[in-house]
Amino acid sequence: MNENEIGRIVVDVAIAVHRELGPGLLESVYEAVLADELAARGLNVARQVLVPITYKGKQIEDGYRADIVVNDLVVLELKSLEAIRDVHKKQLLTYLKLGGKKLGYLLNFGEAVMKKGIVRIVNSLPEET
Repeated sequence: MNENEIGRIVVDVAIAVHRELGPGLLESVYEAVLADELAARGLNVARQVLVPITYKGKQIEDGYRADIVVNDLVVLELKSLEAIRDVHKKQLLTYLKLGGKKLGYLLNFGEAVMKKGIVRIVNSLPEET
């Protein structure tokens, strides 16, 4: 399964979770439910994945934690905010670059309609043919 196939499943599941739970809960609640739903669909899901950073030739072990990584390919950054800001998009792109991943989704469960809260971020991911 490639990044884009995983991405389609992620979007479907995020919308379904948002429809069921609604907006306004803590990010940790959405993270737990989303991870459970993705795993139920046969995906390998890891939560709070530590991604080390190399800085000036040194490995910094406590770099950042990805909220969810699916099949070791797609990074999910979850928010529960009134609105996504540009800094959140830049943050996810940096996470992708540091972790050597090509696709990530910023999922804002704080939106009234989940479709408005989904932002797809790519890092050198080839277009689908």
